[in-house]
Amino acid sequence: MTESRNSAVLAVDGGGTRCRVACDMEGAVHSVETGPANVSSDFEGAIKQINIGFERLAKSVGCRTDDMLHWPSFVGLAGVTDAGIASRLRVSLGLAQARIKDDRPAALRGALGAQDGLIAHCGTGSFLAAQMDGEMRFAGGWGPVLGDEASAQWVGRRALTESLNVMDGVEEETGLTRKLLDRFDGTAGIVGFAGTATPDQFGALAPEVTASARENDAIAKRIMQAGGDYIASMAAKLGWRPDQAFCLTGGIASHYADYLPPEMQSAVLAPLAEPLVGALELAKEIQHEHN
Repeated sequence: MTESRNSAVLAVDGGGTRCRVACDMEGAVHSVETGPANVSSDFEGAIKQINIGFERLAKSVGCRTDDMLHWPSFVGLAGVTDAGIASRLRVSLGLAQARIKDDRPAALRGALGAQDGLIAHCGTGSFLAAQMDGEMRFAGGWGPVLGDEASAQWVGRRALTESLNVMDGVEEETGLTRKLLDRFDGTAGIVGFAGTATPDQFGALAPEVTASARENDAIAKRIMQAGGDYIASMAAKLGWRPDQAFCLTGGIASHYADYLPPEMQSAVLAPLAEPLVGALELAKEIQHEHN
């Protein structure tokens, strides 16, 4: 067991919904799950959830938490927007050999492994990430106010905007806009909802848009096409080529497949693994650098 611990690595993958803490000890992976861990929206709350995860994981593998904090570690968390937040995290968590980033590198490595390619992640939020010759590049992921194009919340918000355009007489009514206007009791209800809605609440409208698009609703299809165009444009800017791997990850991402250029559609592959696996692989890189 001592030898296993000496070669162990630690990983954290956290976001606005949950936090997962894991270790790899001689090929055996152990993991635990706790609550939300977004360090921009709630730094202290995120620290609390991560520490709970450390304690539970240490107990499950039979070691001291203090010893575990000296293992090579990769921490990928939503809300890590600069080196200052990363440094503050390092101190607060007490990690001795840690690389702290946002949650995008772990998602990229998990989906692609070591191969070159690109992922378009579209869940409640969104980002694109490319891996070329061992280097990672990222675009997006800046949240619902400044970005997150093609995300579920973006789709839901766009649908409400188009419904208001119908009431202004600048768009033709469709089944989707009629449903949304009925649901919110007209324009006042839509405006009132939008004034307090969270990204998750906007995102909860996205399945109605994707379902309407499958039924050839003109406005729904236009929204989905705009999301597909964004993905294709950013992929080109990140240097993706048709001979490279391409993964769609996140709850709404697969719905864009039919709205992508043919060369992207034919390149779509299933992700190799989840972000937590990617975080463990990145922790192993840190381990190799110190050996």
